[in-house]
Amino acid sequence: METTLDTGLTAWMLVSASLVLLMTPGLALFYGGMVRTKSVLNMMMMSYGAMAVVGVVYVLWGWSMSYASDSVGGIVGNPLTHFGLADSITDASGEFVLDGGLPVIVDVGFQVTFAIITVALISGAIADRVRFGTWLVFAGLWSTLAYFPMAHMVWGGGLLSADGPFAGIAEPIDFAGGTVVHINAGVAALVLAVVVGRRAGFGSVVLRPHNLPLVMLGAALLWFGWFGFNAGSAYGANGVAGLAWVNTTTATCAAILGWLLVEKIRDGHATSLGAASGIVAGLVAVTPAAGSVSPVGSLALGAVAGALSALAVGLKFRLGYDDSLDVVGVHLVAGLWGTVAIGFLATETGLLYGGGVAQLVVQVIIALVAVIISALVTIVIALVLKHTMGWRISEDDESSGIDASTHAESGYDFGGLGAPRSTAFLGASGPVPTPVAAAGTTSEVRS
Repeated sequence: METTLDTGLTAWMLVSASLVLLMTPGLALFYGGMVRTKSVLNMMMMSYGAMAVVGVVYVLWGWSMSYASDSVGGIVGNPLTHFGLADSITDASGEFVLDGGLPVIVDVGFQVTFAIITVALISGAIADRVRFGTWLVFAGLWSTLAYFPMAHMVWGGGLLSADGPFAGIAEPIDFAGGTVVHINAGVAALVLAVVVGRRAGFGSVVLRPHNLPLVMLGAALLWFGWFGFNAGSAYGANGVAGLAWVNTTTATCAAILGWLLVEKIRDGHATSLGAASGIVAGLVAVTPAAGSVSPVGSLALGAVAGALSALAVGLKFRLGYDDSLDVVGVHLVAGLWGTVAIGFLATETGLLYGGGVAQLVVQVIIALVAVIISALVTIVIALVLKHTMGWRISEDDESSGIDASTHAESGYDFGGLGAPRSTAFLGASGPVPTPVAAAGTTSEVRS
């Protein structure tokens, strides 16, 4: 504990926190453009709703569950220790509580943005068809029972941290959230997609994005905000932050190329949706590795992530689950790859750098533990909500559009009528009348 305020570090972390917070509105644009006209507002509201709920519960008990020193079995911090941020703002003398020269309250601000974006990511798997109220309750329960414990286990000195039992093999590495954020959210998305069920028309009609420029804008904001996510996780304006910044850029650029190459070979076209999705795949993959790989290693990391995710988004048609906006194909697949790839590419302990297999083994272990914990917790929450509040809106409301039925609004007002004049053309009462593409093509696998 340092008793002198480090103003440079404080400024850096405040800027980083602001960048990460921007990612959730960016995600709202990214997801909003990928759904149909009749669902855009609801899709964006799911991100803003997650922001509202998690921002409240984090202050009350989320910070304490994530970072309280009195751990419950190495799984979660005591929610009462810092309930309502007790003893986290000022001390008995009225001075700000500092940790390493950083006011703890600034760290609270930084960490809450991670919790918010993680919950918001899940919403893309259940687009078009769930009750908004049920989603808000899920956001509070899942952040409490899945995200906060995972954050404690990885970053708060718990089971998956450098102080945990697996550190005897090698120190687990998750620089900015491969397990806590992306594997956690990706597994939850898969579970919800299965529990909630498919959209009407899934697999039989093309459910196309309605606004690709919106998707591209959202991807740009995500990329911009991600520098706070990764470089900010260095907790200093220093060389590690610079390395994370460069790795974040190079991995993402390589992932775009990897995704587009797969599209070109498989479908004959390199698409804007593919480029935007490649951005996210690269960002996801480099998140856990940003401080431990070289820029050259990040190129390999990103290229593989882009290619793997481009191939993975088609699995939902083969396996029959409706992951509407490919949260599983991008966040789970790229998150798993980025976490495990550290075992190969970490410059100090990776297998390809002469470090042996220990790092690889521990990275596989922490990835599997994250998958299991997230799956079990999400299954319980999802089933309880299914049999109490219910997940699905009615078939009529889904057909007419969730924006109108849930929010009494429409995303676009053509002709001043409050709704599009030609619902068939805009897809407001169903998909654009386009023939179903052959299995595995871009237009089929992206919805």
